Amino acid sequence: MGTAGTPISPILTDAQWNRLVSYGTPVAAERGDVLFRSGERWYDLILVETGAVDVVREPLAWAEETVIATLEERSFVGELGLLNGQRAFLTARVSEPGRMLRVDHAALQRLMAEDDELCDLMLRTLWARREELRRGPAAWTLKIVGSPRSREAAALRRYAERLELVHTFVDADDPVTAAHFASHGFSRDDLPVAIVQGENVVRATPGRLAGLLGLAYAAEEDAAVDLAVVGAGPAGLAAAIYGASEGLSTVLLDSVAPGGQSASTSRIENYLGFPFGVSGDALTAQASLQAFKFGVRIVAPCEVVRLEPDGDELRLTLADGAVVRARSVVVTTGVAYRALDLDRWKDFEGAGIYYAASALELRQTAGSEVVVVGGANSAGQAALALASSGCRVRLVVRSDDLSAQMSSYLVDRLVEDSRVEIHTGTQVTALHGDDDLERVTLSGGFDGTVDCSGLFCFIGAQPATDWLTEVERDEHGFVHTGADVIGLGDAWRELGRMPLPFETSVPRVFAAGDVRRGSMKRVAAAVGEGSSAVASVHLALAAAEVFA
Repeated sequence: MGTAGTPISPILTDAQWNRLVSYGTPVAAERGDVLFRSGERWYDLILVETGAVDVVREPLAWAEETVIATLEERSFVGELGLLNGQRAFLTARVSEPGRMLRVDHAALQRLMAEDDELCDLMLRTLWARREELRRGPAAWTLKIVGSPRSREAAALRRYAERLELVHTFVDADDPVTAAHFASHGFSRDDLPVAIVQGENVVRATPGRLAGLLGLAYAAEEDAAVDLAVVGAGPAGLAAAIYGASEGLSTVLLDSVAPGGQSASTSRIENYLGFPFGVSGDALTAQASLQAFKFGVRIVAPCEVVRLEPDGDELRLTLADGAVVRARSVVVTTGVAYRALDLDRWKDFEGAGIYYAASALELRQTAGSEVVVVGGANSAGQAALALASSGCRVRLVVRSDDLSAQMSSYLVDRLVEDSRVEIHTGTQVTALHGDDDLERVTLSGGFDGTVDCSGLFCFIGAQPATDWLTEVERDEHGFVHTGADVIGLGDAWRELGRMPLPFETSVPRVFAAGDVRRGSMKRVAAAVGEGSSAVASVHLALAAAEVFA
């Protein structure tokens, strides 16, 4: 990490360095001084003009202190967590005295907004450092111990991977690990366990982990924002990025983690600019980095349970009772996956039943026999990805015609792939297994019980809008926007205008992406709607004279 000239420690020109130090405040730096310590939130970027700084992983119960990197003159100390308020998981300590400067969060955001060259250099370096840290001993600062077949452990791993957290997963089913785990007084009932900076958290959840890492919404963050975006799928990420890039103070809230349904897609092949396709995980990671660049505050997991107008503001009440105040809201909560109405379905969720075919699920089922249920593009893409990971795949489609809902290029690939067996006019009618799914019964065009260690369900979804009691929706729960809004109450008469494009029946509340009635249900369309909704946000805020 300290090698000059590599992406994680770039060589700066005189001009770049002089511009960089203009954002900093000089500090005394004597040998042994701690510049920031693991556990601190909103810590400063450190500029090393002279001297040297050791970046260390502090001692853990099972490991001594480790020097991760030594950064010397004309370099900077920090990693990706600087941009989103994640607590530091490493400590920076002066190893050679010299002249150093601190760049606080506000100054760092000014730098990112004002200097394109330094912004790009900073982003590339912080991203490269995060990737390097994920592969080294720094990853021991967050350990997740659980069974690979546990839905609770899978939720923790998915959260950590979606947020690009530096972490290590430990398989509790391994006999050596299980014995070691038991020797420290833990039982299977304690799983999953998250070990954060040496602190053991039993029966850990993403919410508890977010609180310890500084990624949860905090009560002190009570100042109203210009824009709150609810839902961090493609539409939400686009809305947040466009809003923040155009000067709106923006917070992005998601009940799980950034990505939405797109993060569960193994390969998106029809998205503009990616001729060889892009995974949903990769697209989400790059979009999240872009959001950090413009100062978006991403908070997850963070479930919004109620939205209420409150004078010139809108109040978003979270599941824990906290309130986010905003001058405008864009709802991009998308849709929730539908399940098959079968006995023991809930028992096997996370233990053989999946709603995504991301890298995590592919690793869990590699080389095994799996069943994919569904006839649309997401099911076809999942079947091909699973086949590529060595699985024998049965694609089960209720319709007699595979091409009824699926793009022709996917149909052609599936028909030609010897690793995929297609069963049209067929349904899954029963599930079998003890703790984990082992077999399924198929009926219709194909009848029989087949081995199945992974059932991937892609049969559609319903809008996640139950919490929007104040907003007009259609009979299926999709949100009416713009010219589709039917009921115009007193608030609209007082405003003297009609709803803007993407605006709902509640002024200054907008909807974009899959949650909106009439949306196209494609990643590219969701991105376009999210960004377009922000244009209407600007008009609404200007009209209401709540944005200076």
